[in-house]
Amino acid sequence: MFFFFSKILAFIIAPYTWLVVGLCILLKKVWNTPFRKWAIGFITFMYVISNSFLVDEVVRAWEYKDDDIYLKSTKYDLAIVLGGMGRIDERQQRFDFTYSGDRLFQTLPMYYKGRVGKILITGGSGSISKPHLREAAYIKAYLNTIHVPDSAVLIENNSKNTYENALFTKRMLDSMQFKGSILLVTSSFHMRRALGIFHKAGYKNITPFITNKIAGNRKFELDHCFLPNSDALSIFTLITHEMVGYATYKIKGYL
Repeated sequence: MFFFFSKILAFIIAPYTWLVVGLCILLKKVWNTPFRKWAIGFITFMYVISNSFLVDEVVRAWEYKDDDIYLKSTKYDLAIVLGGMGRIDERQQRFDFTYSGDRLFQTLPMYYKGRVGKILITGGSGSISKPHLREAAYIKAYLNTIHVPDSAVLIENNSKNTYENALFTKRMLDSMQFKGSILLVTSSFHMRRALGIFHKAGYKNITPFITNKIAGNRKFELDHCFLPNSDALSIFTLITHEMVGYATYKIKGYL
């Protein structure tokens, strides 16, 4: 019973719930004015993009699906793990992993099982004001703390976006005359764009490995299907950003 009421309370006190209530009050105020259609349209739009079930369907259609690589036994010479996995804590001189940290954490078991020979982290600084804070270097330092040897870790820490991830890493591997098999690791929502870029950059023998999937099995629970949710709004924002990024890269000829 406590669990049930805690769920209700969480919904009631959520800021987004109050936003929806406020919009409904606004609709009542403008019901007999020329603004009624605009208000109805805006509220409907906000409800659709914050509906977990509907957003999940959009995500499910967009997310890349690999061939259940994690469950197989295929071995790869190198795993290229794309950056964007968190932020640098300057005070403590450490890397704080966020949601996309699964790109690394789901790759590590592949390494420990002997399915991946080496791990290459690609990602520099995404900051204009602090270009010296480079993600790949901090992640390598983290890997050292969990006893992954230097000999198993490569870094490319000059790239600022996915296009440069592919380009700079390709130059690095070509200089090493690397010809082995590659496991490309990134988030499921990002893989469609990343794989296209890496193929366009000339990579051969490359296999996609998706991490941190967003959409799971379809749920037909009351709250999931009908109640607005700020998390769904955040996910919708993430996916639309990725779609725009894909279209932009397509127009620029990067994929």
